[in-house]
Amino acid sequence: MNKFSGVDYFNLDTLLTEDEIMVRDAVRDFVSGEIIPIIEEYNREGKFPHFLISKMAEMSLFGPTLPAKYGCAEMNNVQYGLVMQELERGDSGVRSFASVQSALVMYPIFTFGSEEQKDYWLPLLAKGEKIGCFGLTEPDYGSNPGGMVTKAEKVDGGYILNGAKMWITNGTIADVAVVWAKMDGVVHGFLVEKGTKGYSAPEMKGKHSLRASVTSELIFEDVFIPETNIFPNTSGLRSPLMCLNQARYGIAWGVVGSMMACYDSALNYALSRKQFSRPIAGYQMTQEKLVYFLTEITKAQLMNVQLGRLKDSGKLRFQQVSMAKRNNCEIALDIARESREILGANGILDEYPVMRHAANLESVKTYEGTHEMHTLIIGEDITGLPAFD
Repeated sequence: MNKFSGVDYFNLDTLLTEDEIMVRDAVRDFVSGEIIPIIEEYNREGKFPHFLISKMAEMSLFGPTLPAKYGCAEMNNVQYGLVMQELERGDSGVRSFASVQSALVMYPIFTFGSEEQKDYWLPLLAKGEKIGCFGLTEPDYGSNPGGMVTKAEKVDGGYILNGAKMWITNGTIADVAVVWAKMDGVVHGFLVEKGTKGYSAPEMKGKHSLRASVTSELIFEDVFIPETNIFPNTSGLRSPLMCLNQARYGIAWGVVGSMMACYDSALNYALSRKQFSRPIAGYQMTQEKLVYFLTEITKAQLMNVQLGRLKDSGKLRFQQVSMAKRNNCEIALDIARESREILGANGILDEYPVMRHAANLESVKTYEGTHEMHTLIIGEDITGLPAFD
């Protein structure tokens, strides 16, 4: 297998610092050496490669933007984005694991948690000794999280939680779940620990997408949550939406890794596959596809770098994240599908990564806000007129 050297048509490395390039290249080598050789087997068997957790922890890939006092790397947001990009070049499921651990578990604990919660959980999560998940989506409430029916009731010494969450990455293997529930009509965040009576997390089977990822349902039946396990600093529905914005940022970067993997596979195949006396890369229709891929990858890379710079400067708006997530997921899926066309019948084989990426991207385009919802978020921002309640 040829060494992956990246996709950089506009010399974008000149926009990055030495530290940013160093982080990216380290994760790129990790993906090439540890993930790509095994991921098709795990995808085929529908299993998550658990052995990668400790390796990712050793590289400080969990909660990497959080303070060093918790065992984190204090990366900037461009470095974090490049980590997500390279992990998803390996597989969306692996990137999803790291993204959930970082943006949807460690971020809310750091942002909304008590000092005791941060001091206990963050070092364990950073080292991969504990695994977390994020429970917001419900069976009947995805795009409308404010309609959640999961409820918490105040009792002596804590709270009683009832309800269910759906499509939860890492749920079955998680040691702690960040769960959002209504109490007296206001959304609050809770830490629900594995083994708590009345709490179960059955794994969802039969997936055609994200097969190398654990996806679960969370069920709460009169679950007692001690007073120490409520987030003290939440502000209603705004708090889980802040978490989703962190995750969407990582996705916008991550899917560029899928784009690069598909483009690289399609280009190499087109150069080696001969039909009618020449490589198919020599035909105009194939070249048109490859030029489209490269152009869209470059545009997404430029958008992501600016997105990261805005985030690091504290000037990022959530609508800008919506634009990047919306655009990059749509384009990544287009590139995966058209890469499969270049590979012809061979494109359905797991000898090549494109069909796996295409199937994964069907989910990635949907979760953390559908294409339609991000369209309406941006539409409201530019018109001042909300198109939904």
